[in-house]
Amino acid sequence: MVNDLILRAARGEVLNRPPVWMMRQAGRYMAVYRQLREKYSFKERCEIPELATEISLQPFRAFKPDGVIMFSDILTPLDGMGIPFDIIESRGPIIDSPIRTQAQVDKVYPLDPEKSLPFIKTILNTLRQEVAGEATVLGFVGAPWTLAAYVVEGKSSKEYALIKGMAFKEPALLHQLLGKLAESIARYMIFQIDCGAQAVQMFDSWAGHLNPMDYETFALPYEQQIFKTVKEARPGVPLILYINASGGLLERMGQSGADVVSVDWTVDMAEARKRLGPNIAVQGNLDPCVLFGPQDLIRTRILDVIEKAGPTGHIMNLGHGILQSTPEENARFFFDTVKSFSRA
Repeated sequence: MVNDLILRAARGEVLNRPPVWMMRQAGRYMAVYRQLREKYSFKERCEIPELATEISLQPFRAFKPDGVIMFSDILTPLDGMGIPFDIIESRGPIIDSPIRTQAQVDKVYPLDPEKSLPFIKTILNTLRQEVAGEATVLGFVGAPWTLAAYVVEGKSSKEYALIKGMAFKEPALLHQLLGKLAESIARYMIFQIDCGAQAVQMFDSWAGHLNPMDYETFALPYEQQIFKTVKEARPGVPLILYINASGGLLERMGQSGADVVSVDWTVDMAEARKRLGPNIAVQGNLDPCVLFGPQDLIRTRILDVIEKAGPTGHIMNLGHGILQSTPEENARFFFDTVKSFSRA
């Protein structure tokens, strides 16, 4: 590879500067993306290989980040498990028949990614060819708890009362669902690696709504199961774990088996490193809203994160996805500032 900085950072190597990419770096803050959004539905943008590849490459062409992440959605594999869904612009995911009964859980079947997700293979194969070693190609998946939150609630939620109600009233039923999701997501992760992903990030976005005891019961074991399965099948591929609002869970995230813990912006990076220990790399964790500020402030905040993270095992990123109304010139400044940093 011409640029393997992300892979080296994930291995904990000493680097002159941290590699950099952004969560949601392909998306609505870019004018070129909004043009495609006018013409195609979200599922079309995810599942038509030419569109998904083009969208994935838009920020690469514009900003030359060190990582190019496949444009997709964490819900993408659900159709292949017998859980149909749609994503409505400005409303988010909609599952018309939320899974809340034993009969419905019984009908969830194992994912066969070769059969149900052939477009993922085309997208990742093409990205590897187009990027040509100038950046790491990343895949991503949703974690069982977060996927279960969508399929039980039937949509996005603020309280997660339905899935938490199932957790506390019918835990055996929820564990059956989580187990089925874990098995399929492990397969999906391996499939992405076989198709060209050089690192894979798992988003357990809504696990931050669990208290530590419930995280250890309903989220962590399934993260561990997936990471263990993937590492045994495809050793050496960096695996990243991200949870939003994860300040109370950091040490437990370090027990997941992930090589890299992606830290949200509510935790000081120096404290995160201390809490996670020296053997786990970190990613993040600039507050996305900092990119609305003046560039002097953006530079100061970026450098603060980099200095606190130190020279080993750090991938610079935001603490959550870039926001839709972020000025493109500030996104460019974010990338340029990190790439121009030097410890020499």
